[in-house]
Amino acid sequence: MKSERPDKTAEMETFVTVACAGSLSAAARELTLTPSAVSRIITRLEKRLGVRLLVRSTRQLHLTHEGEAYALAARRILEDMQQTELGLANRARPSGLIKVSTATAHSRLTIVPLYKEFLERYPDIQIEVEVSDQISDVLGGQVDVAIRFGKLPDSTLTARRLGDTGRTVVATPAYLARYGTPQTPADLGRHNCLDFSFRRLLPGWPFIQHGEEFILPVNGNMTANNGETLVELAMQDIGITRVGNFHIDQALASGQLVPLLEEYNPQDREEIHAVFIGGQHMPARVRVFVDYLVEKMSQTPPDMTLPG
Repeated sequence: MKSERPDKTAEMETFVTVACAGSLSAAARELTLTPSAVSRIITRLEKRLGVRLLVRSTRQLHLTHEGEAYALAARRILEDMQQTELGLANRARPSGLIKVSTATAHSRLTIVPLYKEFLERYPDIQIEVEVSDQISDVLGGQVDVAIRFGKLPDSTLTARRLGDTGRTVVATPAYLARYGTPQTPADLGRHNCLDFSFRRLLPGWPFIQHGEEFILPVNGNMTANNGETLVELAMQDIGITRVGNFHIDQALASGQLVPLLEEYNPQDREEIHAVFIGGQHMPARVRVFVDYLVEKMSQTPPDMTLPG
């Protein structure tokens, strides 16, 4: 049967505390131990080393020559351990600046409310936020993490899925009271449709009818390059729009906007990803930020590297 291996670090800490405190009882109070427990540790240490370290009397104790040598060495070892652990802890604790790029509306509605808790978890990290509907250069180092919507292009970047969002055709009750409620997608030809201004592979709005999906071209007197503006225009009773659900959840719940043509909604989903430079040299600050977004926004599989 093997004997229990001694805890040399605990022995050194106990002996150094006794040497500094000048008595077993004072050391015991500092170590939150009983004087008898401290005495047993010192006796066990002396027995293991085969030398007398302390000379004890009823009133005082003093170190032997061997005790002074051991105390000096023990202090040095404990200080080295403390400095080593401190250095490793500081290295492991994420710190530094993260540059984050998000789309305008998604930033305000979804991402901004998450920053406070993240910064409380990681007080040594700073965040620089770029709010823009333009695509920022991750590979070129312009940003560390970019949040992207839709199909991702081939790239050597790494992406983690944060979730997805559906799209809904909406208008205000006032607009519908004035111009009527469309009953089929074809009815949209008689309405002012507020659409995105950027070029798409298939312009128009997707619908499904009689089991077939199709793209319906729409027309209106205003376009915009972001969903938040389209929602604001629709809220002014200007027309009908089709935007991501995260834009309009609150307005739908309050009745400010009304969903339209839901039986023709193809329920297409637009995926949301955090895109960044991955690999073994990825900074800890980027890793914990992406992990935090995943924790708060979705249940996701492990990192995937985009093909390319």
